[in-house]
Amino acid sequence: MDFKDDVQLDNSQVESRGRGRIPGGGLAVGGGAAGIIALIVALVFGVDLGGITGGGGGGEPAAVGPSSDLSAQCKTGQDADQNEECRVVGVVNSIQEYWPKAVQGYEPAKTVMFSGQVSTACGDADSAVGPFYCPADRQVYLDLSFFKELESKFGAKGGPFAQAYVIGHEYGHHVQNLLGTNAKAQQGDQQGPQSASVRLELQADCYAGAWAKNAYETGLFEKPFTKTDIEEALSAASAVGDDSIQERTQGRVNPEGFTHGTSAQRVKWFTTGYEGGDPAKCDTFAGSI
Repeated sequence: MDFKDDVQLDNSQVESRGRGRIPGGGLAVGGGAAGIIALIVALVFGVDLGGITGGGGGGEPAAVGPSSDLSAQCKTGQDADQNEECRVVGVVNSIQEYWPKAVQGYEPAKTVMFSGQVSTACGDADSAVGPFYCPADRQVYLDLSFFKELESKFGAKGGPFAQAYVIGHEYGHHVQNLLGTNAKAQQGDQQGPQSASVRLELQADCYAGAWAKNAYETGLFEKPFTKTDIEEALSAASAVGDDSIQERTQGRVNPEGFTHGTSAQRVKWFTTGYEGGDPAKCDTFAGSI
């Protein structure tokens, strides 16, 4: 994944915050295996922290310490190729260049990079929750340490495009929020192999694939993504399947506890989006998944 060296980055779409304290303290997740699964599976690529995080409420996210000046270090595509934070800026820029052309009425969403802890309109969170999208403030939250966890604990290959896939997935949730899909899905079953939650997550994977297919046309990349890039994304998608995570954490697979889809399903739906390049082909709510 190579950015054009001279392309200009738009830092206004990404905010970088330092480490800080959460008022009222951390996550409130039930103990035992069920609680651990809820934390890892429901929030690794989660949609809404409501009911899982402690504290928090409405309003703007609280500031949590010194911010990194992205405008000073992330100016061009060359910076994005050499610096992880700048790469996030470049990927976000590309995603938000794509979606207005694919979805009428698309509204930009900011990404907040944080370290350790963050306060959001959906509640308070720390790095254990992984990347997530908060519908209440329409922002994506990302602790870069998650990408190391993706390799060391989830067995993914890692790499720049694995990161791009994760970000693309979270912006898929933003698109769902704008289209009203999130609200509809919350009215259905939240667990189980055919649940609304699983369908929502697989659609976000598909949306990430649709962006990836069209990313070169956004003008930020030197060339279309390579087979190696896509393999990085597929490895990440497979690593965070419900069955893979359950097997790693509790030694058995329980389909009735699924919230995000199996490894095979996540690979299938990212591939569907990538091969078709059309979000209209991402209707996971119609028929079998």
